[in-house]
Amino acid sequence: MLKTENLSVYYNDFLALESVSFSIGKGTMTGIIGPNGAGKSTLLKAMLHIVSHQGTVLIDHKESKKQLKKVAYVEQKAAIDYTFPIEVRECVSLGTYAEKKLFQRITDKEWAKVTEALKMVDLEEYAHEQIGALSGGQFQRVLIARCLVQNAEYIFLDEPFVGIDSVSERIIMRTLKQLKAEGKTILIVHHDLSKVSDYFDEVLIINKNLITHGSVTAVFTEENLQEAYGDTLFIGKGGGAT
Repeated sequence: MLKTENLSVYYNDFLALESVSFSIGKGTMTGIIGPNGAGKSTLLKAMLHIVSHQGTVLIDHKESKKQLKKVAYVEQKAAIDYTFPIEVRECVSLGTYAEKKLFQRITDKEWAKVTEALKMVDLEEYAHEQIGALSGGQFQRVLIARCLVQNAEYIFLDEPFVGIDSVSERIIMRTLKQLKAEGKTILIVHHDLSKVSDYFDEVLIINKNLITHGSVTAVFTEENLQEAYGDTLFIGKGGGAT
């Protein structure tokens, strides 16, 4: 279970997030939506202690700081340097390091997990390519494969579908739905409102504070979206929010 109580974040004197409280059960796929500047990415970072915050964050009834090994986190693609000279399989293998001691080597069994993860995201043939040779969508699939190898119970993804091709998005969603079926809990910062009903069980709608949280069928309503987005709300076929 994930739980926040009165979670607030300030950047100097700027209020980024105010008194956000919610709880999410295991084995769910939750979308975090809201307008630009609403604090969506900040929410994930606060829960992971990447940014300073006020309030409480619990993972399985314990302070989140003590439970971070249970979490896999993929930040926004734009914030990641994928020109770094490393092979695809080496990048995926980084998911094994959460459980390793300093200088401990990767075992044959762990390399087999890397290969299996690459198969799941349809990238096995790219195992020895440099990550810089991949398309944006392929690289995002590499990061999902790294989450698979980490075998985390909770997966936090920040805008994973921005700037990627439709094939990669479909493969990623297929993989995430399989992980959810295995009992993993997945939080995704998402911008395309047209896909919310297809992708998520639950949704968090925020704009610096929590507008609402619940099942998609219950809270993904025009009224709640209007409260969050105001005059910036545009929903169209195949489109998103701006």
